[in-house]
Amino acid sequence: MSDLDQLEKDLSDRIAAAETEAALDDVRVHALGKKGVVSERMKTLGRMSPEERQEMGPALNGLKGRIGEAIAARKAMLEEAALEARLASEKVDITLPVRPEAKGKIHPVTQVFEEMAAIFADMGFEIREGPEIEDDFHNFTALNFPPDHPARETHDTFFFNEKEDGSRKLLRTHTSPVQIRTMMTEKPPLRIIVPGRVYRCDSDQTHTPMFHQVEGLVIDRETHMGHLKGTLEAFIKAFFEIDEVTTRLRPHHFPFTEPSAEMDVGYERVGGELRIGQGEKWMEILGCGMVHPNVLRACGLDPDEYQGFAFGMGVDRLAMLKYGIPDLRDMFASDARWLEHYGFDPLDQPNTATGLSR
Repeated sequence: MSDLDQLEKDLSDRIAAAETEAALDDVRVHALGKKGVVSERMKTLGRMSPEERQEMGPALNGLKGRIGEAIAARKAMLEEAALEARLASEKVDITLPVRPEAKGKIHPVTQVFEEMAAIFADMGFEIREGPEIEDDFHNFTALNFPPDHPARETHDTFFFNEKEDGSRKLLRTHTSPVQIRTMMTEKPPLRIIVPGRVYRCDSDQTHTPMFHQVEGLVIDRETHMGHLKGTLEAFIKAFFEIDEVTTRLRPHHFPFTEPSAEMDVGYERVGGELRIGQGEKWMEILGCGMVHPNVLRACGLDPDEYQGFAFGMGVDRLAMLKYGIPDLRDMFASDARWLEHYGFDPLDQPNTATGLSR
């Protein structure tokens, strides 16, 4: 056996015996490194005669290539074996039962969103969503806000910096812009609710700079105030899970509805308990009205052909009323103890068939 054949056999045996990638890399350095045995042999070619180089050159290059291929093949084999061992040791038995006690709770705001969606879905409403960063047209102009309305001022609305053309983006102050976008892109009849976050410059025990709303919109050819009141009373009964409810509509003003109203619900306090739907006291719970003709025109709808109603309510306020939460700011305090007390089981999904809440 020639000297090169013996060298190739020794290196091949060392490659086959390498059990880890680190050991294999040691073999690679020993054989093909800068001072490796094959590399040292390659350096001798310069001292050989032309005849010797013609014979040894191809032999050494062939040896170098075969050793490199053997190292690559062994490396691939070791990597595959390591992966198989890892997969075998890290596998998860998905047949294990669910833990008897679920970890984490659903936030009351999320719970109320789900409850409202379940109630209005039963009434045939669909959900629409839209951007939280809005422009003046969708947030104000299309909703019939006059140019000098206080809501357009910085003390009430969060504005971005002016652009070169003088326009400014803003954080939406209500989810009504989604109603505008829907009326401009979808043909009536429409029956939608719009849940989402909204922003206003306000902060105290019952107000936060960011809060949550659900607005509703119905557009067709025959809807009137009676349908509006019936829809809202049905919602209040389902949401507070009561059989009877006393409500009243008080005249109010909103730029985007005419006539406009605020709905009050009867309530009473018995000890420390607030009972909705009964009693001689009144509590304002939402705003509503018939969609203003100017809003319909701004969306390309003929007010002589179409009409409808809209309403809006604060999700955070409804959560406080239904679940006895005293301070709105606690909802954003990230206190795990608070969530443990007021939160909901994530496996209990609200539905009107078996009950909305615990």
